[in-house]
Amino acid sequence: MNDLVRQHTALSDSDLEWLHLLVSEWQLLSDLSFADLVLWVPTLDGTRYVSVAQMRPNTGPTSYQDDMVGHLVPRGRRPMLDSALDEGRIVREGDPEWREEVPVRVESIPVRREGRVLGVIARNTNLLTVRTPSRLELTYLQSASDLAQMIAAGTFPFPGQQVDMDASPRAGDGLIRLDADGIVQYASPNALSAYHRLGLAADLVGHHLGQATAELAPARGPVDEALVKLASGWAPREFEVEGNDGVIQLRAIPLKPKGTHIGSLVLLRDVTELRRRERELITKDATIREIHHRVKNNLQTVAALLRLQSRRMDSEQGREALNEAVRRVGSIAIVHETLSQNLDERVQFDEIADRVLAMVAEISPGKVTTRRTGRFGILDAEVATPLSMVLTEILQNALEHAFDQAEQGVVEVGAVRGGSRTDPRLIVTVQDNGRGLPEDFDPQRAGNLGLQIVRTLVEGELGGTFDMVRAPERGTRVLLDIPVRPEKPH
Repeated sequence: MNDLVRQHTALSDSDLEWLHLLVSEWQLLSDLSFADLVLWVPTLDGTRYVSVAQMRPNTGPTSYQDDMVGHLVPRGRRPMLDSALDEGRIVREGDPEWREEVPVRVESIPVRREGRVLGVIARNTNLLTVRTPSRLELTYLQSASDLAQMIAAGTFPFPGQQVDMDASPRAGDGLIRLDADGIVQYASPNALSAYHRLGLAADLVGHHLGQATAELAPARGPVDEALVKLASGWAPREFEVEGNDGVIQLRAIPLKPKGTHIGSLVLLRDVTELRRRERELITKDATIREIHHRVKNNLQTVAALLRLQSRRMDSEQGREALNEAVRRVGSIAIVHETLSQNLDERVQFDEIADRVLAMVAEISPGKVTTRRTGRFGILDAEVATPLSMVLTEILQNALEHAFDQAEQGVVEVGAVRGGSRTDPRLIVTVQDNGRGLPEDFDPQRAGNLGLQIVRTLVEGELGGTFDMVRAPERGTRVLLDIPVRPEKPH
């Protein structure tokens, strides 16, 4: 719609925003009218109309099998559009049109904003299935007529009341028509069922909806007064009411077709099961986060016990082996700590990598500088845990074996998200400026326990590749190529 309006018309951005607001609401008008809606806007030169939006009803058959958006028609071909635009009134004159042997009643509703007519809604009703209307259908049609008059007067949609079409109740979910005093004139079967689930034993018709709703809600006091006003339909609001183990979502729409409040339309939906599932998901998320928190605490306890044991070792080699185990356990604990703070099983790995760098750098404080370039991005938990261990082992190996006792050095970790859309990859490099690898070193066979762990995790769990080569100038470069899931947009 943005492209069509800006290409063909002279409407301003504020006018376009009004049309967007209208389109977010007009599914209701289409369903209440049992009719298709097409929004026509005059072109810049005033000689044609361009259709910028279309809506089909959920309550009846469509009048248009084809998509009408983008069609251009010259002024004069559809006289009802001209009359509605020029005179600023709803036009219903004329005989039904025949489209593919289907009679269609056409009406034109001017779209007004701040005294100006921006365009015209063509309301097209398929008359092939017309029958004697029921009380529900009569209420639908009367409500649609009131909304159409408000659109023509520029009082609907309500400014600042952007509606989520997917989350908001629809006409078929449940509908209640109130008079000017908030008394129920009509309640659809779905609406009655929803209120019965809240605990209502009687019929709604003839009762004050606000008072009846407040009596069903468990709260008392000032909340009751606010609920009475909301459910009476005096202002356009969405709210929820919970009672008797049921939850209903309500949306109040004041009706002022000729500038005077004549009543309200209340749409409602039984969302009891939806809210129950949401509470279950919240409980599940909280449980998962608590589990990660406890795992982190247990791992830290294990690390503390290993650290305590290492202090009692007489063997320097045994003490160092226990310290390596402490760092391995610590790298896993860092991942679980991060997971305990998230709602999903994905983590921002850059923070984890920085903490692993700081932890491993404690091996040689002040002697070797560690730093990170690039970004790892968001990773799944099943990737983050083994990758944190891999990073710990590679860094630990570099700090222990790349430099002489008194030598100053630098270890740099780089990360790049690469690959293609169908095969996203994470490329990780760890490079030092130390003494480099021996001439006969084979990274796929040689190495200590740490490198064996790296090979097993990278190739077995992560499904990637691992290699160690001489750096171009000095030192050693470790290369990791790991398949990952694409990052979700922020």
